[in-house]
Amino acid sequence: MIQTWRVTSTQNIKLQLDASSLDIITRQLPEGYYSTFRTFDRCTRVLGLTAHLQRLYEPVPTPEVSVSLLRRQLRALLEAYRPPFGAGARRGETADEARVRAIMTKHGQAYITIEPLKKLPSEIYEKGVHVETTELQREHPRLKSTTFIGRSDSEKRHIAREGIFEALLMKNGKILEGMTSNFFYVVRRDATSYSKGIPLYICTARDDILLGITRNTVIELARGRGLEVKYQALKRDQLMVVSEAFITSSSRGIVPVIQIDDVTIGQGRRGPITKQLSEAYDTYVIEKAERI
Repeated sequence: MIQTWRVTSTQNIKLQLDASSLDIITRQLPEGYYSTFRTFDRCTRVLGLTAHLQRLYEPVPTPEVSVSLLRRQLRALLEAYRPPFGAGARRGETADEARVRAIMTKHGQAYITIEPLKKLPSEIYEKGVHVETTELQREHPRLKSTTFIGRSDSEKRHIAREGIFEALLMKNGKILEGMTSNFFYVVRRDATSYSKGIPLYICTARDDILLGITRNTVIELARGRGLEVKYQALKRDQLMVVSEAFITSSSRGIVPVIQIDDVTIGQGRRGPITKQLSEAYDTYVIEKAERI
């Protein structure tokens, strides 16, 4: 069950809203900014929580509550929320973990929405997913604005009907990011050669995108393993030279992409770089997730 509260300086006010999904709840609230993330260690830790909350406060000149208060209230809400699904989660849910959306309206009102975490099937991480490109774009790419949720609703319904995992946003023929994720791809330095032993580098866009928190973690992990990261958006007509691709998000981690539109990526399965980074990320989140 999804629950939503307005956070004030004195109390958490539980709201009675249409709780069909996080997006439906968000559309019922005043316009503003949001960040969505999952918990670890029985709802006590979040990877990059400081950065998630900073994303909310930067665009708002007069927030009603401080960052420290919002953090304390989040901790209290998660402690109270955990038992109902921790004792026996429904199918697809993960006992004792949650998915959280924190929202700060343009006028500084704070909201927290919590739902049980629904983990992706393991086969998605092993076999990869199919995504498609769209000309849909964010009005202000650096801001995670709630208005984009409404603007992207028709595209979300479309990919759900078609069984497509994610839509990738394009601008001037270049793939920038996903609707709810960041996008990475792997190419050989000599893009015309497919022979073994050719060095690889990882690419991701830097301009006109939301600078995701998981994206930053993956870049750090890649460089820490001696992999070169290059900031370069992928041209749609160069998909054939991509050997691997994946998307990243706070709730889902690293998800391999094996097909974009009608083009198979690499060998049509999760590649070795994606596998290496996925394993490194899984270890990293256990070690580095912040105490709420």
